[in-house]
Amino acid sequence: MTKKKYQVGYTTGVYDLFHIGHLNLLKKAKDQCEYLIVGVTIDELVSYKNKEAIIPFEERLEIVKQISYVDAVVPQVNMNKMEAWYHLDFDAVFVGDDWKGTSTWNQFEKEFSEVGVTIEYLPYTKGTSSTHLRKTLETLNRR
Repeated sequence: MTKKKYQVGYTTGVYDLFHIGHLNLLKKAKDQCEYLIVGVTIDELVSYKNKEAIIPFEERLEIVKQISYVDAVVPQVNMNKMEAWYHLDFDAVFVGDDWKGTSTWNQFEKEFSEVGVTIEYLPYTKGTSSTHLRKTLETLNRR
């Protein structure tokens, strides 16, 4: 077995309406680390996207726990990834490449570089998203 690039990896998400894009991200993250910790966003924090989760937090947490690529699941209680690092001590953060170049992640790059944590931007799965699924459901419900 080949040694993986990172010892402990971390990624987060709402994981509402779990879809292939979520699975792809988790698989690609796990391919690069020995131990993958996944933060699942609590319901109260989902509102940062001006949305409400369709699937309750406890159910989303349980769904993610059952994914074979995931070694541990923790609640994501705020958006501060550095605070998560202080508690979880990971050496890599995995995030979709749709976040690359944003002011938020540019700041995380600076902060994490100071403590030796690498940010790995993983390819975003085109053609599917929870937002797209939500809009489809709303259209179907109006019929």
